Amino acid sequence: MYSSAPATHQTADPAPVAAVPVAALADAGTMAATDIARQVGEGCRTVPLAGHVGFDSLPDQLVNKSVSQGFCFNILCVGETGLGKSTLMDTLFNTKFEGEPATHTQPGVQLRSNTYDLQESNVGLKLTIVSTVGFGDQINKEDSYKPIVEFIDAQFEAYLQEELKIRRVLHTYHDSRIHACLYFIAPTGHSLKSLDLVTMKKLDSKVNIIPIIAKSDAISKSELTKFKIKITSELVSNGVQIYQFPTDDESVAEINGTMNAHLPFAVIGSTEELKIGNKMMKARQYPWGTVQVENEAHCDFVKLREMLIRVNMEDLREQTHSRHYELYRRCKLEEMGFKDTDPDSKPFSLQETYEAKRNEFLGELQKKEEEMRQMFVQRVKEKEAELKEAEKELHEKFDRLKKLHQDEKKKLEDKKKSLDDEVNAFKQRKTAAELLQSQGSQAGGSQTLKRDKEKKNFF
Repeated sequence: MYSSAPATHQTADPAPVAAVPVAALADAGTMAATDIARQVGEGCRTVPLAGHVGFDSLPDQLVNKSVSQGFCFNILCVGETGLGKSTLMDTLFNTKFEGEPATHTQPGVQLRSNTYDLQESNVGLKLTIVSTVGFGDQINKEDSYKPIVEFIDAQFEAYLQEELKIRRVLHTYHDSRIHACLYFIAPTGHSLKSLDLVTMKKLDSKVNIIPIIAKSDAISKSELTKFKIKITSELVSNGVQIYQFPTDDESVAEINGTMNAHLPFAVIGSTEELKIGNKMMKARQYPWGTVQVENEAHCDFVKLREMLIRVNMEDLREQTHSRHYELYRRCKLEEMGFKDTDPDSKPFSLQETYEAKRNEFLGELQKKEEEMRQMFVQRVKEKEAELKEAEKELHEKFDRLKKLHQDEKKKLEDKKKSLDDEVNAFKQRKTAAELLQSQGSQAGGSQTLKRDKEKKNFF
């Protein structure tokens, strides 16, 4: 098992595999790839070799090249806070990954990605662990799966953009697509939560889901067996497609077939080593006894490690590229208007598709431009009409104010004239009164003098 795993892991490098679909697109303008393959198949015949040539060393060349370039593997850990996701990762890769502990106070689901460079013997692995911080901690869990789906699609989109570049560097590009999703199920012993079913249903067409029962030492062995059967039944009844270990390769068909029957794996994680007998083993110490992580009678940790890392790591990478990414890529290109065949089932060249899409885009652009021009002209006319109406209202208001001013002015002039007439009449009356008063005073004075004179004559 262990000797075959590295060969399986190294036989396919991500860069050459990723170049195949784009190369087919580039050659579509001259001749379809299917026609080329058909011609080669029809004209091919087997001939014997008279001696050793040397191309039997090609697998060794590929292995050496793959080892020199290194490998990448990306794991997505989905599960509620406190189910031991970080501890299980540390246990799986026998190391201590740095990371901040998550809390239950997150306002929403956040995806935290950390990349590590690992070395085992002469094989280098760039491992990326993505954790879902705050998953299942909110009161309203209806949209908890959306950030996860958006993250997976974003990695597909980034790879597609790199693939469609004129100058590609896929051999040095860090592939961030998720290769395996470890879905942590709480050890309730009853059934799956609706959140788990909805999330796995949304993810099964985008990533390889491996369900695992976290902290499986929290329930008894009989309850665990029933719980596994219940989970499998609910997944089937709800149409959730989980990753099945491949059985088409004879070298791993037997063990993979056996392990498929053990899904979901019931696991325990621990980085603490205890002395059991004469050996130091990873285990968890309880008042009632010790649970050994690598003891298959206690949990399925060894089975998970065998299937995930030592046997099927390359198949997970291949399934991600050939199934999930191809599905995303096909949908995206179809949205962009690219097709393999025209309505007559004839090969469709990339140049024709581009020209048709370009003409369609230019037509839509001209149509929108004309609509915007007409809308602009219409709005200008409406604005002119509004301004003219406002100008007319201003003129009418000015005329009203002018007439009102003239009327007020005339009234004031009439009033002033009336006041002037009253003042003149008052002055005339005053003058007449003063004249009468002076005349009266003179008459009074003459009479006084006459009486005084009469008095003198009397005496």
